[in-house]
Amino acid sequence: MRETTEHAVTIVGGGPTGMMLGAELAAAGVDALILERRPDQELDGSRAGGLHSRAIELLDQRGAAGRFLAAGYTAQIVSFGETKVDISDFPTRHPYGLALWQKHIERIMAEWIWDLGVAVRYSQEVVGFTQDDEGVDVALADGSTIRTRYLVGCDGGRSAIRKGAGIDFPGAEATKSTLVAEARMTDKSGFGFHRGPLGVGGIGPMEDGSDTLRIVVPEARLEAGEDPTLDELRDALFVVYGTDYGVHSPSWISRFTDATRQAASYREGRVLLAGDATHIHSPMGGQGIPMGMEDAVNLGWKLAQVVKGTSPEDLLDTYQAERHPAVARSLRYTMALNALMRVDPRTEALRDTVAELAVMDEPRRHLGALASGLAVRYDLGEGHPLLGRRVPDLDIVTADGPTTVFALLHKAQPVLLNLGEPGTLDIGGWADRVDMVDARCEERWELPAVGEVDSPTAVLIRPDGHVAWVSDGDAMGLAESLTTWFGPVRDRV
Repeated sequence: MRETTEHAVTIVGGGPTGMMLGAELAAAGVDALILERRPDQELDGSRAGGLHSRAIELLDQRGAAGRFLAAGYTAQIVSFGETKVDISDFPTRHPYGLALWQKHIERIMAEWIWDLGVAVRYSQEVVGFTQDDEGVDVALADGSTIRTRYLVGCDGGRSAIRKGAGIDFPGAEATKSTLVAEARMTDKSGFGFHRGPLGVGGIGPMEDGSDTLRIVVPEARLEAGEDPTLDELRDALFVVYGTDYGVHSPSWISRFTDATRQAASYREGRVLLAGDATHIHSPMGGQGIPMGMEDAVNLGWKLAQVVKGTSPEDLLDTYQAERHPAVARSLRYTMALNALMRVDPRTEALRDTVAELAVMDEPRRHLGALASGLAVRYDLGEGHPLLGRRVPDLDIVTADGPTTVFALLHKAQPVLLNLGEPGTLDIGGWADRVDMVDARCEERWELPAVGEVDSPTAVLIRPDGHVAWVSDGDAMGLAESLTTWFGPVRDRV
């Protein structure tokens, strides 16, 4: 049977990436449906944790950062190897990371998208799909079929959508595996960080004050499978510590490896991928959830414009063109972190040398910007240093009073910010798609790892917060940029 649906976009996977994409589409006025295989939003275990500076900024651009900041705590959590990398002097309102487990991130996101009116259906497993020139038929395990214009797989590293689309997933095979668990122990003498011949791990209390402990322990040999047993956990503890500490009553046991892969393509016709469906890696460095959020924000506004008919479909090709190299750089970073965690004399010598460099100012700024997501620059051509980078969230004054740059992005709409003489820029036929704002700004324009840059007289800001055009005194190229990113005037609806 076919279910008739008015949802223009169907998202498979209700994790952080899928929900962030749903929020972006809703903010842009596009109805989206999220299909989640789990029976509800609850996760087994805390899972991964943490949001870096740019991820917090993405939420701030939509006016939602406060929800998440109130639930966790901020700290200088960026490190390279075992060296803390201080980013407290970075030019951002959020020069820190947010310590918050994935289960809480997902709970807060679910509440947020509920407020936005995003539809989520649980216990919905996708078993196949077929696409044609007009849309995609999505087959569900209960025998029903949903028709949608676009299908986005946010369904994790083992993505059924990626496999169904025939997209290759090349990369580096796993060399080691690690168990992570939440369980109780009769003997609690093993608390703390541990470094040994097999790698690093640790045992510590959960933040809820219960008797449950979080356990991370490397395995003696590479193992596979996402559902390890209590006996496997006991064996791994015994090999590393010489005792299993009487571990019992696990509420969650999982396994991760250092396998690193990236999808060869992010799109096959009307089927697209985002988040872990496009990239897997070790959780070292906390890049996973933020990278998926960046994917969602980059894709969301582009998909919305195509659905609404204001931009041609080839705008979707810029999604891979921008995100693939940015993610590849982050994957190399996580691989480097894992290499530094090996325990042998040569790696220890390398780690000590890196530690000396990482505290020097220029290397610190470079590594900090990379690890915090603030270094991402999309290749939009030559020009002003702002071009392709995320716009700084500066204090500005408009006709309506004081505000911030990010506050202008709450509606997920493009903004032409005129900082020169009011009324000197004319966006003509794009006025129905681009918010024109005259403003004054007294602050310095500064970029992480780049430093202070010349103050622009105008910037065209895409809905994802990246700068698409910069003026140093004239409007040359503005119409071309408006057409490239927001469609020709004749296509408006």
